[in-house]
Amino acid sequence: MPGFLKTYADPGVSLQSPMDAAVVVHTTLRPSLAAAMRSIFAQSFGGRIHVLVGIDRCTGESDMIERLCAQRPANCVVQVLQPGYSGSARHGGVHPAEEGVLRAVLTWLANSRYVAYLDEEYRWLPDHLRLLRAAMPPAEWAYARRWFVHPRSGRPVCVDEWESVGPDRGVHAERFGGYVDPNCLMIDKLACEHVITWWTMPRFEDTGTGADRSVFSYLREYHRGEAVEQATVYCPLDPADPLHAARVARMGVRYDAAG
Repeated sequence: MPGFLKTYADPGVSLQSPMDAAVVVHTTLRPSLAAAMRSIFAQSFGGRIHVLVGIDRCTGESDMIERLCAQRPANCVVQVLQPGYSGSARHGGVHPAEEGVLRAVLTWLANSRYVAYLDEEYRWLPDHLRLLRAAMPPAEWAYARRWFVHPRSGRPVCVDEWESVGPDRGVHAERFGGYVDPNCLMIDKLACEHVITWWTMPRFEDTGTGADRSVFSYLREYHRGEAVEQATVYCPLDPADPLHAARVARMGVRYDAAG
């Protein structure tokens, strides 16, 4: 499929004027993208939102975004970039990170200095962007908490109290200095400009994974962060994930109750 860039915006909207927040979406056009995009469109954030969708590989319906953008509110400008190839070495490209370079490229392209991230499997609650944007400045990056979501019922199980809980906290504190899920994150890309390239650098080179940990580590070390204690992110649990059994054990009866 040839590469393309397409814009969805109301007539007369200025693309040159910087927007109040941006969202970078990395997708292969899985069906779950529909719920993710609708959660952006449902944000209570009153400012202009620049939504940049990067299609790394097209494994789903190519007209999905066209249909979704018919539901786009007036304050959202959506731009879609599909290079026509994957930048990831795992899929034949040249960059070692499993997700290639689209997060980095689209962060640079975002016409806002305040950039949040959303994967196609995740969803946001309506206050997500508003709460993160309110933290900056003075914060240079901010993060919200997340809910674990049951893989069968789609219902929230509990708030993540162990993993994506911020710097020097949780089960990853000793080995990695803590952790923040990229879907919980917003950065001031001008204040944190040097962190952007870390989206292309995997922490674990043998698998090409862990670029999110590289980004978190740099933010933790060099930039002022702030926690938004509300849980505004829905994180789907995946039984195939190596961490799934440990997560279920920690959640206990709450996992069964949500199923």
